[in-house]
Amino acid sequence: MTGAEHPVPPGDPRGGAPAGPPDDASLDHSALAGMGSGLEGVFITFEGLDGCGKSTQMELLAGGLRERGYVVLVTREPGGTPLGEAIRDMLLDPRHHGMSARAEALLYAAARAHLVEQVIRPALEDGQVVLCDRYLDSSLAYQGYGRGLGSDDIVTLNVWATECLFPDLTLFLDLDDSLRSSRLAAVPDRLEAEDDAFHMRVAEGYRELLLAHPHRIHRVDARGTESEVQKRVRTVIEEEMELFSH
Repeated sequence: MTGAEHPVPPGDPRGGAPAGPPDDASLDHSALAGMGSGLEGVFITFEGLDGCGKSTQMELLAGGLRERGYVVLVTREPGGTPLGEAIRDMLLDPRHHGMSARAEALLYAAARAHLVEQVIRPALEDGQVVLCDRYLDSSLAYQGYGRGLGSDDIVTLNVWATECLFPDLTLFLDLDDSLRSSRLAAVPDRLEAEDDAFHMRVAEGYRELLLAHPHRIHRVDARGTESEVQKRVRTVIEEEMELFSH
C-alpha cells in the first residue's frame, strides 16, 4: 500500500475536504467529540498520564500496521519537528519551574501548530496513518484541568492553532498510580515533578474527557504485559477503524 492510497475502509464517511475552523464556536466541542480530521488518512492519538506506556504501545501498533501495508507516521507532542523539540526542552526543563499557566498553554499550542502544518496535515493529505503521542486532550487535561485554565479557552486556542484538525480516534491508556510511578524516570521533568494535587486534577480531567467524548476517546486498560496491552489496543482499533481486517 502506498502513501497515496486510502487507508480508510471503503465507504467510510470520513473522507473528503479538509475541515476548516467552525463558524460557530459551539461546534468546537462537537469536533472534539468525533468529527475527525476530514482528510484522506487516519489520525489516531495516544493519551494518558506519564508512565502509562503510550510510547511503547504506539510503536507496537505502528509495527503491526506497517506489516499490513499501511504507511504509518509516528510523532509526538510537544516535539516532532526541530522547533517542537526545542519548545519541548523548555516546557519540561525543571529550571523553568514556576512558568505561568497561560505561557505554558501557549507554548504547547505553538508546538502543536507547527507540527500540524509541517508534519501531520501533509501526512494525512497523503493518505497515511498518523499516530501521535499526545495531542489536544493533553492540553485540556494538563492545562485546562491541572492548571485550572478551563476547557473553553484551551479548545478555542487549539482550534485556531490546528485549523480545526481533530483526531479520528483517541486511545486513553489507564494505569494505576503505583504502577505508573515505578516507570517514571529517576529525575522527573518539570511536569512530572508537580505535586500530587496537580496530577489528581489531570487524572480527573481525563476522566471527564472520557465521559464527554465516548465516540472518539476509548479507555484501554494498561495493566499487564506489553503484548497483553497491545492486544487491547488493536481490539479498539479494529472495532473503530477496521484497520486490521484488510
